[in-house]
Amino acid sequence: MKIDTGSTKNMKTRKKGSKIPRNTVCLHQVGRGPLVPSLSPFALKLETFLRMHKIPYMNDHSGTMSKKGKTPWITYNGKDIADSQMCIEYLKDKRNLRVDDHLSREEKAVARAIRCLTEENLYWTMCYETFVKNPKSLDLLLKDIFSRPKIFVFKNLVGRLVKKELHGHGIGRHSDTEIWSIGKGDLTALSEFLGDKNYMFGDKASDIDCTVFGMLSMAVWQMKGSRHEAYIHQNLPNLVAYCERMKESFWRDWSQRCRGPGYVQDDLKMYSF
Repeated sequence: MKIDTGSTKNMKTRKKGSKIPRNTVCLHQVGRGPLVPSLSPFALKLETFLRMHKIPYMNDHSGTMSKKGKTPWITYNGKDIADSQMCIEYLKDKRNLRVDDHLSREEKAVARAIRCLTEENLYWTMCYETFVKNPKSLDLLLKDIFSRPKIFVFKNLVGRLVKKELHGHGIGRHSDTEIWSIGKGDLTALSEFLGDKNYMFGDKASDIDCTVFGMLSMAVWQMKGSRHEAYIHQNLPNLVAYCERMKESFWRDWSQRCRGPGYVQDDLKMYSF
Protein backbone atom coordinates (compact mmCIF):
# COMPACT_ATOMS: atom_id res chain seq x y z
CA MET A 1 0.00 0.00 0.00
CA LYS A 2 1.14 3.56 -0.66
CA ILE A 3 -0.15 7.07 -0.18
CA ASP A 4 -0.40 8.92 -3.44
CA THR A 5 -1.58 12.40 -4.35
CA GLY A 6 -2.38 10.89 -7.75
CA SER A 7 -3.83 12.31 -10.92
CA THR A 8 -6.90 14.53 -10.84
CA LYS A 9 -8.32 13.06 -14.04
CA ASN A 10 -11.97 11.97 -13.78
CA MET A 11 -12.30 13.42 -10.29
CA LYS A 12 -15.43 14.77 -8.65
CA THR A 13 -15.15 18.07 -6.80
CA ARG A 14 -16.67 18.44 -3.33
CA LYS A 15 -17.05 21.38 -1.01
CA LYS A 16 -13.89 23.09 0.22
CA GLY A 17 -12.17 22.19 -3.05
CA SER A 18 -11.47 18.54 -2.23
CA LYS A 19 -11.43 16.10 -5.14
CA ILE A 20 -12.39 12.45 -5.08
CA PRO A 21 -11.35 10.13 -7.93
CA ARG A 22 -14.06 7.89 -9.31
CA ASN A 23 -14.33 4.49 -7.56
CA THR A 24 -12.39 5.91 -4.63
CA VAL A 25 -13.89 6.20 -1.15
CA CYS A 26 -13.65 9.44 0.78
CA LEU A 27 -13.81 8.50 4.45
CA HIS A 28 -15.08 11.34 6.61
CA GLN A 29 -14.00 10.96 10.23
CA VAL A 30 -13.21 12.96 13.35
CA GLY A 31 -9.43 12.71 13.13
CA ARG A 32 -6.42 10.69 14.25
CA GLY A 33 -5.79 9.77 17.86
CA PRO A 34 -2.48 9.85 19.74
CA LEU A 35 -2.23 6.08 20.26
CA VAL A 36 -4.71 4.69 17.73
CA PRO A 37 -5.22 6.02 14.17
CA SER A 38 -8.71 7.24 15.04
CA LEU A 39 -10.60 8.74 17.96
CA SER A 40 -13.57 6.58 16.95
CA PRO A 41 -13.77 2.77 16.97
CA PHE A 42 -16.27 2.95 14.12
CA ALA A 43 -13.92 4.95 11.92
CA LEU A 44 -11.09 2.52 12.66
CA LYS A 45 -13.43 -0.37 11.79
CA LEU A 46 -14.35 1.22 8.47
CA GLU A 47 -10.80 2.19 7.52
CA THR A 48 -9.58 -1.32 8.38
CA PHE A 49 -12.29 -2.73 6.10
CA LEU A 50 -11.05 -0.53 3.25
CA ARG A 51 -7.50 -1.74 3.80
CA MET A 52 -8.52 -5.38 4.18
CA HIS A 53 -10.25 -5.32 0.81
CA LYS A 54 -7.73 -3.01 -0.87
CA ILE A 55 -10.29 -0.36 -1.74
CA PRO A 56 -8.68 2.96 -2.80
CA TYR A 57 -9.61 5.69 -0.37
CA MET A 58 -8.75 9.07 1.07
CA ASN A 59 -9.52 10.64 4.44
CA ASP A 60 -11.34 13.83 5.29
CA HIS A 61 -10.43 14.65 8.90
CA SER A 62 -12.46 17.86 9.03
CA GLY A 63 -14.95 16.32 11.46
CA THR A 64 -17.93 17.20 9.27
CA MET A 65 -21.00 15.15 10.19
CA SER A 66 -23.25 13.33 7.75
CA LYS A 67 -26.84 14.37 7.05
CA LYS A 68 -27.82 11.89 9.75
CA GLY A 69 -25.62 13.76 12.20
CA LYS A 70 -23.27 10.76 12.43
CA THR A 71 -19.62 10.07 11.83
CA PRO A 72 -17.86 8.28 10.20
CA TRP A 73 -19.47 8.34 6.79
CA ILE A 74 -18.30 7.98 3.21
CA THR A 75 -18.66 9.56 -0.20
CA TYR A 76 -18.43 7.11 -3.08
CA ASN A 77 -18.94 8.15 -6.71
CA GLY A 78 -20.94 11.18 -5.64
CA LYS A 79 -23.18 9.40 -3.11
CA ASP A 80 -22.97 10.00 0.64
CA ILE A 81 -23.55 7.03 2.96
CA ALA A 82 -23.78 7.28 6.76
CA ASP A 83 -23.20 4.67 9.51
CA SER A 84 -20.11 2.46 9.41
CA GLN A 85 -21.97 -0.80 8.85
CA MET A 86 -24.21 0.67 6.15
CA CYS A 87 -21.08 2.01 4.45
CA ILE A 88 -19.61 -1.49 4.46
CA GLU A 89 -22.78 -3.08 3.10
CA TYR A 90 -23.02 -0.43 0.39
CA LEU A 91 -19.43 -1.00 -0.73
CA LYS A 92 -19.93 -4.76 -0.73
CA ASP A 93 -22.83 -4.32 -3.11
CA LYS A 94 -21.33 -1.67 -5.40
CA ARG A 95 -17.93 -3.36 -5.68
CA ASN A 96 -19.40 -6.88 -5.79
CA LEU A 97 -17.25 -7.99 -2.86
CA ARG A 98 -17.58 -11.64 -1.87
CA VAL A 99 -15.94 -10.99 1.42
CA ASP A 100 -17.08 -13.71 3.81
CA ASP A 101 -17.60 -16.65 1.45
CA HIS A 102 -15.29 -18.75 3.62
CA LEU A 103 -17.83 -18.56 6.46
CA SER A 104 -20.76 -20.94 6.83
CA ARG A 105 -24.32 -19.63 7.28
CA GLU A 106 -24.08 -20.44 10.97
CA GLU A 107 -20.78 -18.57 11.30
CA LYS A 108 -22.25 -15.54 9.54
CA ALA A 109 -25.13 -15.56 12.03
CA VAL A 110 -22.67 -15.76 14.93
CA ALA A 111 -20.64 -12.89 13.40
CA ARG A 112 -23.77 -10.74 13.37
CA ALA A 113 -24.38 -11.55 17.04
CA ILE A 114 -20.76 -10.67 17.88
CA ARG A 115 -21.15 -7.33 16.09
CA CYS A 116 -24.23 -6.53 18.17
CA LEU A 117 -22.45 -7.49 21.39
CA THR A 118 -19.48 -5.32 20.44
CA GLU A 119 -21.22 -2.22 19.05
CA GLU A 120 -24.54 -2.18 20.89
CA ASN A 121 -23.39 -3.33 24.31
CA LEU A 122 -19.64 -3.24 24.99
CA TYR A 123 -19.34 0.14 23.24
CA TRP A 124 -21.73 1.81 25.69
CA THR A 125 -19.81 0.53 28.69
CA MET A 126 -16.71 2.12 27.14
CA CYS A 127 -18.59 5.41 26.65
CA TYR A 128 -19.62 5.33 30.30
CA GLU A 129 -16.06 4.55 31.39
CA THR A 130 -14.60 7.42 29.36
CA PHE A 131 -17.16 10.20 29.69
CA VAL A 132 -18.75 9.49 33.09
CA LYS A 133 -16.41 7.35 35.19
CA ASN A 134 -13.06 8.81 34.12
CA PRO A 135 -13.52 12.02 32.06
CA LYS A 136 -10.01 13.22 33.04
CA SER A 137 -8.63 10.59 30.66
CA LEU A 138 -9.83 12.81 27.81
CA ASP A 139 -7.28 15.47 28.81
CA LEU A 140 -4.42 13.09 27.96
CA LEU A 141 -6.17 11.77 24.87
CA LEU A 142 -6.89 15.18 23.36
CA LYS A 143 -4.02 17.35 24.63
CA ASP A 144 -2.04 17.19 21.35
CA ILE A 145 -5.14 17.60 19.20
CA PHE A 146 -7.19 20.43 20.75
CA SER A 147 -6.42 23.47 22.88
CA ARG A 148 -7.38 23.44 26.56
CA PRO A 149 -10.50 25.58 26.02
CA LYS A 150 -11.66 23.30 23.21
CA ILE A 151 -11.05 20.20 25.35
CA PHE A 152 -13.13 21.77 28.13
CA VAL A 153 -16.00 22.51 25.72
CA PHE A 154 -15.71 19.04 24.16
CA LYS A 155 -15.81 17.25 27.51
CA ASN A 156 -18.84 19.19 28.72
CA LEU A 157 -20.80 19.20 25.49
CA VAL A 158 -20.14 15.61 24.46
CA GLY A 159 -20.27 14.43 28.07
CA ARG A 160 -23.82 15.71 28.49
CA LEU A 161 -24.84 14.16 25.18
CA VAL A 162 -23.30 10.79 26.07
CA LYS A 163 -25.04 10.74 29.46
CA LYS A 164 -28.36 11.39 27.75
CA GLU A 165 -27.72 8.64 25.20
CA LEU A 166 -26.61 6.21 27.91
CA HIS A 167 -29.88 6.80 29.73
CA GLY A 168 -31.89 6.40 26.52
CA HIS A 169 -30.04 3.20 25.67
CA GLY A 170 -30.84 1.87 29.13
CA ILE A 171 -27.35 0.94 30.24
CA GLY A 172 -26.95 4.35 31.89
CA ARG A 173 -29.73 3.46 34.33
CA HIS A 174 -27.59 0.78 35.95
CA SER A 175 -25.13 1.30 38.79
CA ASP A 176 -21.41 1.68 38.20
CA THR A 177 -20.81 -1.86 39.41
CA GLU A 178 -23.50 -3.25 37.11
CA ILE A 179 -22.18 -1.41 34.06
CA TRP A 180 -18.66 -2.68 34.65
CA SER A 181 -20.01 -6.20 35.10
CA ILE A 182 -21.59 -5.93 31.64
CA GLY A 183 -18.37 -4.61 30.07
CA LYS A 184 -16.22 -7.25 31.74
CA GLY A 185 -18.62 -9.97 30.65
CA ASP A 186 -18.54 -8.80 27.03
CA LEU A 187 -14.74 -8.65 26.95
CA THR A 188 -14.52 -12.11 28.48
CA ALA A 189 -17.00 -13.48 25.94
CA LEU A 190 -14.92 -12.11 23.04
CA SER A 191 -11.78 -13.61 24.56
CA GLU A 192 -13.37 -17.02 25.06
CA PHE A 193 -14.79 -17.10 21.55
CA LEU A 194 -11.45 -16.10 20.03
CA GLY A 195 -9.56 -18.69 22.06
CA ASP A 196 -6.25 -19.52 20.38
CA LYS A 197 -7.44 -18.70 16.84
CA ASN A 198 -5.61 -16.05 14.82
CA TYR A 199 -8.86 -14.29 13.91
CA MET A 200 -12.44 -14.58 15.06
CA PHE A 201 -13.23 -17.43 12.66
CA GLY A 202 -9.87 -19.06 12.13
CA ASP A 203 -6.75 -18.30 10.10
CA LYS A 204 -8.41 -15.86 7.69
CA ALA A 205 -9.67 -12.44 8.74
CA SER A 206 -13.30 -11.63 7.98
CA ASP A 207 -15.41 -8.50 8.22
CA ILE A 208 -16.28 -9.07 11.87
CA ASP A 209 -12.58 -8.71 12.66
CA CYS A 210 -12.77 -5.09 11.49
CA THR A 211 -15.55 -4.47 14.02
CA VAL A 212 -13.91 -6.25 16.94
CA PHE A 213 -10.47 -4.79 16.22
CA GLY A 214 -11.85 -1.26 15.93
CA MET A 215 -13.49 -1.50 19.34
CA LEU A 216 -10.79 -3.43 21.19
CA SER A 217 -8.04 -1.11 19.93
CA MET A 218 -9.56 1.68 22.00
CA ALA A 219 -9.47 -0.43 25.17
CA VAL A 220 -6.06 -1.98 24.51
CA TRP A 221 -4.21 1.23 23.66
CA GLN A 222 -6.26 4.39 24.03
CA MET A 223 -8.41 4.09 27.20
CA LYS A 224 -5.55 4.81 29.57
CA GLY A 225 -6.36 4.27 33.24
CA SER A 226 -9.65 2.52 32.50
CA ARG A 227 -10.94 -0.74 33.93
CA HIS A 228 -11.29 -2.02 30.38
CA GLU A 229 -7.60 -1.47 29.67
CA ALA A 230 -6.48 -3.04 32.95
CA TYR A 231 -8.75 -6.07 32.64
CA ILE A 232 -7.69 -6.88 29.08
CA HIS A 233 -3.97 -6.57 29.78
CA GLN A 234 -4.12 -8.45 33.07
CA ASN A 235 -6.61 -11.18 32.21
CA LEU A 236 -7.20 -11.47 28.45
CA PRO A 237 -3.79 -11.64 26.76
CA ASN A 238 -5.23 -13.32 23.67
CA LEU A 239 -7.20 -10.13 22.90
CA VAL A 240 -4.02 -8.05 23.13
CA ALA A 241 -2.21 -10.48 20.83
CA TYR A 242 -5.18 -10.42 18.47
CA CYS A 243 -5.04 -6.62 18.19
CA GLU A 244 -1.29 -6.76 17.56
CA ARG A 245 -1.92 -9.34 14.83
CA MET A 246 -4.57 -7.21 13.12
CA LYS A 247 -2.30 -4.18 13.35
CA GLU A 248 0.56 -6.08 11.74
CA SER A 249 -1.72 -7.41 8.99
CA PHE A 250 -3.45 -4.18 7.97
CA TRP A 251 -1.69 -1.26 9.66
CA ARG A 252 2.04 -1.46 8.95
CA ASP A 253 1.98 2.36 8.96
CA TRP A 254 0.24 2.54 12.36
CA SER A 255 2.78 4.87 14.02
CA GLN A 256 2.68 7.30 11.08
CA ARG A 257 -1.11 7.44 11.34
CA CYS A 258 -1.17 8.21 15.07
CA ARG A 259 -0.68 11.74 16.36
CA GLY A 260 2.68 10.95 17.90
CA PRO A 261 6.34 11.69 17.03
CA GLY A 262 6.11 9.91 13.66
CA TYR A 263 2.76 11.39 12.66
CA VAL A 264 2.30 12.22 8.97
CA GLN A 265 -0.74 14.27 7.96
CA ASP A 266 -2.83 12.31 5.46
CA ASP A 267 -5.93 14.45 5.01
CA LEU A 268 -7.23 14.08 1.42
CA LYS A 269 -4.21 12.03 0.33
CA MET A 270 -5.12 8.90 -1.60
CA TYR A 271 -4.34 5.39 -0.37
CA SER A 272 -3.79 2.99 -3.27
CA PHE A 273 -2.90 -0.70 -3.17
